[in-house]
Amino acid sequence: MGYDIPEPYVWDESFRVFYDNIDEEHKGLFKGVFDCAGDKSSGAKLKHLITVVATHFRNEEGMMDAAKYDAVVPHKQAHHDFEAKLAALKTPLDQGTIDFAKDWLVNHIKGTDFKYKGKL
Repeated sequence: MGYDIPEPYVWDESFRVFYDNIDEEHKGLFKGVFDCAGDKSSGAKLKHLITVVATHFRNEEGMMDAAKYDAVVPHKQAHHDFEAKLAALKTPLDQGTIDFAKDWLVNHIKGTDFKYKGKL
C-alpha cells in the first residue's frame, strides 16, 4: 500500500505519533500481529490481537472526538473496516492474511494516524 514493512516486524521510532499512550498501544498492535505471525494456528493469539485492536481504536477515537478532530469520520470507518476483517478470521491464518495485517497497520499509522499529529 505504500510504506516499507519493517523486518523484523516491530514498532520503531519512525511510527511515533507523539502521544505516549497511543505510541504504547501501537507497540502492542505490532506485537499482536508479530505473535500471530509466529503462531498462525493460535486462536488465543488472534483473539488477543482482536482485543488490543478494539481497545486501541476506542481510545484513539475518544481522543479524536474530544479534540473535535476534523477527519474523525473517515478514520473511524477505516477502523471499523479493519475490525470487520479481523472478526471474520479463523485460524490457522495464512501468510497472505498476516501480510495484509502488517501492511494495513504500517500504512494506517504512517498514512492516516500521522495526520492527527499535533491536533489531539
